[in-house]
Amino acid sequence: MGNTDKLANYQAKQNLKNERELVRKKDNRLALLVGAGALALAFLGQLAYFGIGPGSAPAEEVVAEEVVEESESMVPDPALAENRTWNGSLNLNDQPLGLELFGDLAPQASANFISLAQAGYFESLNCHRLTTEGIFVLQCGDPSGDGTGGPGYSFGPIENAPADDIYPAGTLAMARRGGDAASMGSQFFIVYKDSQIPSDAAGGYTVFGRITSNLEAVTAIAAAGTADDGSDGSPLNAVSLSGISVE
Repeated sequence: MGNTDKLANYQAKQNLKNERELVRKKDNRLALLVGAGALALAFLGQLAYFGIGPGSAPAEEVVAEEVVEESESMVPDPALAENRTWNGSLNLNDQPLGLELFGDLAPQASANFISLAQAGYFESLNCHRLTTEGIFVLQCGDPSGDGTGGPGYSFGPIENAPADDIYPAGTLAMARRGGDAASMGSQFFIVYKDSQIPSDAAGGYTVFGRITSNLEAVTAIAAAGTADDGSDGSPLNAVSLSGISVE
């Protein structure tokens, strides 16, 4: 299944869960959603990474409000994280890595990762960004493969960010748009070497778990460098996610 089909399939599943709620709505908002459905699906994947400028016409503002409302209804319930730690694994290029999720410390981000993993959302997605200077991270989870994609919703606020801006090797944290605490979606990063990542106007970055075994697989990817020999770009060798499980 292609990345576009995967995203559409996931969104369809999420929309189905909300069907009863949508049917109960008696006002004209339902008609607006139906009329704007194609437009909403076209840009929902971008919502977490691109701002919407001011100055829209009144009708467009109503549609935008409806899209945000539907987007919020798609965010997994933090209760799914069950206020506990979760164990699991993920494969990078068929190399298994153990992981632990902090459902107690970052319930919203953990519930989000669990929901996406159980829906098969991450399967065969590539890790699109590698940084090898200043900070040391491998970023994954974007269905677009270029840093602009997401699951069709965004969430916040930031959870469990380190007060000292130090992210130890093995950290699993949520990527987000700079200065926007409510722009998290499906993109996350793996810290493969201790990094100091400065907070911005929104704060730090949500730490929702850690790699518990075989972090060496990530350091090996980093050692190969980026495709353009720079310090921040796509990995030289394609990195594919698969086999993500949590329990």
